[in-house]
Amino acid sequence: MFNKKRILAVIPARGGSKGVPRKNIKLAGGKPLIVWMIEAAKKSEYIDRIILSSDDQEIIATAKSFGCEVPFIRPSELAQDESSSSDAVIHALNKIPGYDYVMLLQPTSPLTIGEDIDGCIKLCIRSNAKSVVSVTEPDKSPYWMFKMGSHNKLESVLGGEYLQKRRQDLPEIYMPNGAIYIAESHWFLDHKSFYSDSTSGYVIPQERSLDIDSDIDFELFEVVLENRKGEKNG
Repeated sequence: MFNKKRILAVIPARGGSKGVPRKNIKLAGGKPLIVWMIEAAKKSEYIDRIILSSDDQEIIATAKSFGCEVPFIRPSELAQDESSSSDAVIHALNKIPGYDYVMLLQPTSPLTIGEDIDGCIKLCIRSNAKSVVSVTEPDKSPYWMFKMGSHNKLESVLGGEYLQKRRQDLPEIYMPNGAIYIAESHWFLDHKSFYSDSTSGYVIPQERSLDIDSDIDFELFEVVLENRKGEKNG
């Protein structure tokens, strides 16, 4: 609870995954991927309840073994390739009403820490934002990006006037890092999305913004963990 507001955290993890089969329970850094976010959520000072939303019995069993509550099984029609995380959150709020705010914590962001989760909570509630999404600075600026026109002609996406500017002279930009989302529960049920003109961004540095979506991402995560281990031992 923060400022007397009750907060429900939902960790979505469906069984199907085309990019990496069984991704949510694949070992990453010595434990199932989903466990990293469960442990980060448990370190939050303000979350009142952490639940898993899944259609898969093996994922459910794994989450339970690491102390995550699973109060229901997500219907299969809400766990398809075309299903969104918002669908899972709406289902969770309808099954478990009574919370002022709802958080979506993506298990594919294993570098997320409890301080980031609580930072999003505090920003959302203190600023009276309807929703907050975690963001990070991208490696490449979209102001230098092109689309391919006819005959392979490059066309600036955001305007040619930016192409001669130095990176430090370009507008600061941010992109969602896919880790943390929070919104007022009633507002979310009305909008069915964490995004609107009322959404604020909470900045998380790139070193904690890995979004695992492929085998290469798993390998990169292992490298990050090894580097951190070396820094501690050094």
